[in-house]
Amino acid sequence: MFIDKVTIHIKAGDGGNGCVAFHREKYVAEGGPSGGDGGNGGNIVFKIDEGTNTLLDFRYRRKFAAQNGGDGMPEKFHGKTADDLIIMVPPGTVIRDAESGRVIKDMSLRDGDDFDGTFVCLKGGRGGWGNRHFATPTRQIPRFAKPGIKGEEKDVILELKMLADVGLIGFPNVGKSSLLSVISSARPKIANYHFTTLQPQLGVVSTGEGKGFVCADIPGLIEGAADGAGLGHDFLRHVDRCRLLVHVVDISGSEGRDPIDDIKKINSELERYSPELASRPQIIAANKLDAHDPELVELERFEDYVKNELGCELYYISAATRQGVDELVRRVADRLAELPPLTIYEPEYVADEPVISGEREITVRNVNGVYEVEGEWLLNLINSINFDDRESVGYFQRVLRDSGVVDALTAKGCGDGDTVRIYDIEFEFIR
Repeated sequence: MFIDKVTIHIKAGDGGNGCVAFHREKYVAEGGPSGGDGGNGGNIVFKIDEGTNTLLDFRYRRKFAAQNGGDGMPEKFHGKTADDLIIMVPPGTVIRDAESGRVIKDMSLRDGDDFDGTFVCLKGGRGGWGNRHFATPTRQIPRFAKPGIKGEEKDVILELKMLADVGLIGFPNVGKSSLLSVISSARPKIANYHFTTLQPQLGVVSTGEGKGFVCADIPGLIEGAADGAGLGHDFLRHVDRCRLLVHVVDISGSEGRDPIDDIKKINSELERYSPELASRPQIIAANKLDAHDPELVELERFEDYVKNELGCELYYISAATRQGVDELVRRVADRLAELPPLTIYEPEYVADEPVISGEREITVRNVNGVYEVEGEWLLNLINSINFDDRESVGYFQRVLRDSGVVDALTAKGCGDGDTVRIYDIEFEFIR
């Protein structure tokens, strides 16, 4: 089964919580706070797997979560930093943000690029500080620590766009698979019926002296492919990167179709799918010359259309007898040398900037006289507070004041004596 587009949920690990502890040792006076820091959560990392060409591994597994960092321990022992979760993907996979559809990263290697095939998509949360960080000359016994920060999480789309220099396009049963089989070592299924090829096929074409190019057989293009007819709608994305299109047509007339009409229909589908794709240079490969019937297809009329109206180069070939195939391959190699390199999609998605003190997002609502305050950072703050300790509560009050929560409550009409609820914590507001 060929799978080339999936949506998965990924979550980086949460940071471990800081520890509240105090050093206790015989003959050691005033040991002081000794709570260790929590470890960092694991990152979500995508890595190119050169040995795969499908997203089949994601058919049954759609959720990926990295491990959380270990909690801090007494005696200043640091919690364990979690290992990264590495997700292997085929080369050419484009990672998109599921909500906006924007490109996060194109997992493709390019000559001269610093990208080594490994991409950190989500970062794990930082570990929280132990109570030893909160000791001051006036607060010598801090009974609170910071919790770990939550790891990032999101839904992403993995979309495989094959890394092929040349795309073979055309109606079913025109000989694309046969052509690929004779110019490369690829062995696609070949039979005399439509839709023999049910998934894109890649082949490496050697042109001698260690040089060559990658060619892809794109199956199932018929009229209406851009609307989902046939198989072409599913696989048109695989010609997005192709620098050159070889348009294969049946010149024999054995199918009862006009090759000029075939070219017009396929190019129309390309135009509807992507005008940019339709503008790529094309070479027309008129296949099945060995079976050509002059009464069914008039070559002079066909040549006039291709060269004068379409403005494309034309090569007569026979994949069955290899007639004209070597000339076509040489010309394709020459054209590729003149064209820009493979398309690499630049990132479009920009992650939200980290929230800093004074600019933290909160929501304040008046619900039946109770002022409810929400904000993810507030949840982390509450988890770090020991409400049985006066100094810890004082720290909580200062953060609310310095971060603008108190001002936001006042702006909403909250006054002295009103009830404020922040998640599970409820208290009386005093300005």
